Amino acid sequence: MGKSKQKNKRIKKNIDKPASAKRLTMAVIFISILFVCLIIRIGWIQFVDGAELKEFASRQQTLNKIISPKRGTIYDTNGKALARSADVDTITINPSKFIVKDKPAETIALQEKVAKGLSEIFELDYETVLAQVQSTNSVETIIKKVEQELVVKLEEWMKENKIKTGINIDEDNKRYYPYDSMAAHIIGFTGADSQGLFGIEYEWDSILKGTSGKIVTTKDVKGKEISDNAQQYVEVENGSDIYLTIDVNIQSIVEKYLEQGVNENTAVAGSAIVMDPSTGDILAMATYPSYNLNTPYTVNMPEEEWNNLSNEDKTKKRNEMWSDKNFMTTYEPGSTFKLLMASIALEENITVSNKAGDFYCRGYAEVGDRQIKCANKAVHGYQSLKEAIGNSCNSAFIQLGQRIGKNTLYKYFNAFGLFERTGVKITGESRSVFHDIEKIGPVELATTSFGQRFEITPLQLITAVSAIANDGKLMQPRIVKEIKSTDTDTKEEIKTNQIRQVISEETAREIRKMMEYVVTDGGGKFGAVEGYSIGGKTGTSEPSPSNPEEGYTVSFVSIAPVEDPEVIILVAIYNPSGQNPYGSKIAAPIVANMMSEILPYLGIASGNSDTTAAITKTTKQTTVPNVTNKTLTEAKKTLENLGFNVVSADTGKSNSVLVKEQVPGEGANVMEGASIVLYTEENNVRTSVEVPNLTRKNTCRSKKFVRRKKFKSNIYRKWKSSKSKYCRRSNSRTGNNNNIKIGIIRGNHK
Repeated sequence: MGKSKQKNKRIKKNIDKPASAKRLTMAVIFISILFVCLIIRIGWIQFVDGAELKEFASRQQTLNKIISPKRGTIYDTNGKALARSADVDTITINPSKFIVKDKPAETIALQEKVAKGLSEIFELDYETVLAQVQSTNSVETIIKKVEQELVVKLEEWMKENKIKTGINIDEDNKRYYPYDSMAAHIIGFTGADSQGLFGIEYEWDSILKGTSGKIVTTKDVKGKEISDNAQQYVEVENGSDIYLTIDVNIQSIVEKYLEQGVNENTAVAGSAIVMDPSTGDILAMATYPSYNLNTPYTVNMPEEEWNNLSNEDKTKKRNEMWSDKNFMTTYEPGSTFKLLMASIALEENITVSNKAGDFYCRGYAEVGDRQIKCANKAVHGYQSLKEAIGNSCNSAFIQLGQRIGKNTLYKYFNAFGLFERTGVKITGESRSVFHDIEKIGPVELATTSFGQRFEITPLQLITAVSAIANDGKLMQPRIVKEIKSTDTDTKEEIKTNQIRQVISEETAREIRKMMEYVVTDGGGKFGAVEGYSIGGKTGTSEPSPSNPEEGYTVSFVSIAPVEDPEVIILVAIYNPSGQNPYGSKIAAPIVANMMSEILPYLGIASGNSDTTAAITKTTKQTTVPNVTNKTLTEAKKTLENLGFNVVSADTGKSNSVLVKEQVPGEGANVMEGASIVLYTEENNVRTSVEVPNLTRKNTCRSKKFVRRKKFKSNIYRKWKSSKSKYCRRSNSRTGNNNNIKIGIIRGNHK
């Protein structure tokens, strides 16, 4: 029995020995395989995923702080801010920071607390904010353009609730428009990211917006910045400031009378442009109805009606509201175009202005297979060119067009710049619409000759007529005159650009005389301004047969003074009410009202003492009082009681803010209803102007020097107002004007 047990033990030992060796072998093989896999994995990480993982680690350890540039300010020609930026903040969150590891209940409670706090502070929808807090994204933007008051409130809330990470406050800036709707179509507006969307804001966006800067540093595992010497700083480049040719005082005058004219005539819309013909500078440009730049998406219509519109119709309404009729839409110019036709005829020696009986009107003209009626259905009989333009006779200009011929007409249309955009530096300018020259038959030639059945923009027309006012020289319209870097204080002038000489000085002078005849003896009598020599031309265009619902467009273009034009104005009124809408009765009085305030403001003296006395007697004038250092409320009340229209950029602080400057200043005699612009402590941007030395120069030579330098300060305007009449009248009752000495005082003047 004992032997048997010993034998069994030996057998079992012999059996167990190969099993242990086998297990050991298997273990060695397994470990070897793991080691090989580890080597392969390390190699893969090192050589395949290495670059990506390195970048990921860098992102995880690097803290990038973006520094937003400050958008440049848009100023008018006098240095008054039309669009400016203020420092605000953007609030973002990192949702992952509100997750408590392995504690779902605490995570939900924390997320709900954060969402509740943010939604209450910024008055946001709680459910929307909660969804952002619970998002799987690394960053969520809660709100942009936050005022400092709310930022302080957020910081206090975070301190009370002991929330140190996950909520970020990043510097940003917000765009403000101090004058709300003034010059809205010119300035345009920006989007949520301070990106220009319309007007100057869009066209000059690259200049205004600047370049973002950033700080690159390392952070610890908790996301806090580590102070070390490896910090990198990319300097921010702030946007440059832009100075426009627009004069806010002239703009306010134009907008006031344009709105009044549209409303009084129950018209659909109106447009107006004021230009300096010698430089092409646009002094004012307006479209009515307008909109508030601070709330650019709000359409002026009943809320219930707005809510019933489809999204497509809402977009259409907004685009119509934002559209500037002066350069973004085209129209048929009507009889204002006859000025160009007359210029071509004189330049080509086809006729002269005073040739008696040169044209005959029997109330209509037979052209091809139809009769084209004359303006006002009148029978004008035999006329000279001067009389025909004074009567706005269609028949005469049909005959004139036939004499000139389509080839010559189109040559001059091209020279006047009517076949191309004007090139004004603002986005959205439309092209004109003309017949192809090979498709022009007798009827097309006839209608073109009196300004119908083709379309141009008002800006194209006033630019072309400005060539007549500027002795035949065509100037490119200019709306931005200077760019100033806010970082280096360097300036870049946008120079005026003379395109070409279109007609001779002699032809231009002759057409200006005809324009004066239109106002004194022709159909433009309502465009007269007592005390000034005014030239003008009326226009009334019928609706296109394909769009009769658009109605008539009535217009008036005017220059002053006729002998040396310094201002040209074009007003167009679209679809006015009434059975007989005419430019002479609707548009001309609007232009006259504008001229009556703009000419004195620019310091343009009246032509003679008799008419100056006449306007003083027939028009109520009031001396402007001094309202500086008064509160805005008190100043407004004082001026409005005297019948003035008060313009101020400041709102909501009238009882506390003080008036620091007024235009016109104390003692100025202006007409009742004129605009007085008030500048306060908060809106008192000034510009310094270097005054040229005009001492020991005679009056006329000094004036020419100053105009050549485009010097437009208040000092010059006051001097020009008192002295310019001597330059225009060589036989002035004051004697030899060449002996008059002029002294200019340097410094600020009111």
